[in-house]
Amino acid sequence: MNLDAPAVVIVHYDPKWPALYEQERKLILKVLGSRVDGIEHIGSTAVQNLGSKNIIDIMAGASNIGKANECLPLLEKIGYFDVIPESDTIDWYYCLGKNDQGQAYHLHLVRFESEHWKKHIIFRDFLRKNPQVSQQYYNLKKELAAKYGSDRLGYTEAKSAFIEPLIAKAKQV
Repeated sequence: MNLDAPAVVIVHYDPKWPALYEQERKLILKVLGSRVDGIEHIGSTAVQNLGSKNIIDIMAGASNIGKANECLPLLEKIGYFDVIPESDTIDWYYCLGKNDQGQAYHLHLVRFESEHWKKHIIFRDFLRKNPQVSQQYYNLKKELAAKYGSDRLGYTEAKSAFIEPLIAKAKQV
């Protein structure tokens, strides 16, 4: 556990999240242009009435690591920092952070239309179509945030036991 890390805090759904995403999407596309093939609002802030950490997750798809690398200096110019190379999958290139006037963003640069890309879209869309499951997920996240505190890795890993079976189910629908 990282004692210096802030505790995971789950807040109620904020109806401003979709508009904040849209504003950020336009800014990202303005600086990246054709270097990305798609951009999506993912994670809990993309699901109406689902509480979340107050971090808007954005996924941008690039055709390859070279294109993703071209994006890094351009994203730095609009405030993205804390570039973390992701090594656990060849489809997830980087996670970048930004804090703009108290609103945090995570931008995930991934291989466009890869399995990694598709699984995030499938999970988001499944939660959007199933409000009861979305509510269960919200309750779980609040329980896990209380249990894991500032252990973000433990929190994320504990959510996987809920998420992975839902993705498998959604793929069959």
